[in-house]
Amino acid sequence: MTPGNWRINQRVAGTAILLCLAVFLAMCSTQTPSRREFIPGPLARPPSVATPKAGAKPSKMVTASYQGSSTAGQATASGEPYNPKDLTAASRNLPIGSTVKVTNPETGRSVKVRINDRGPFVHGRSLDLSKSAAERIGITDKGVARVKIAPVKPHPVSAESPSSMSK
Repeated sequence: MTPGNWRINQRVAGTAILLCLAVFLAMCSTQTPSRREFIPGPLARPPSVATPKAGAKPSKMVTASYQGSSTAGQATASGEPYNPKDLTAASRNLPIGSTVKVTNPETGRSVKVRINDRGPFVHGRSLDLSKSAAERIGITDKGVARVKIAPVKPHPVSAESPSSMSK
């Protein structure tokens, strides 16, 4: 091998190494979408569980807290401003816009709240009630309490007006 040929081969080898390195780095830098595991919400039941009797609603005991008035006016996940006087709640799992009945088993009092925000982001808590909702079921003195929640099914919208149904 002559010195001239050796230099050409060295350049070719160097270029090949750089090309391989570039391809390797490109392959390492591309991300594949992560596989997300489905985690059912708190009110979902596994498909293997027998269907409850007609009319029965699934309910669940959760730990709830309440949001005071200090954040009044701040935007919620639904886009509306937080109003402590509204009967609303924040949940990490329940769908925005859904309605649940929240019952304090100690007092027996209950309230229907609309989910309009995400939270609470405190370990062990599942629901963050508005101040008014917490007052209605009597948990403002404690601040945090175990409550029973049950979904409220929306009423179907009828094409008929109330006056035409009474005829």
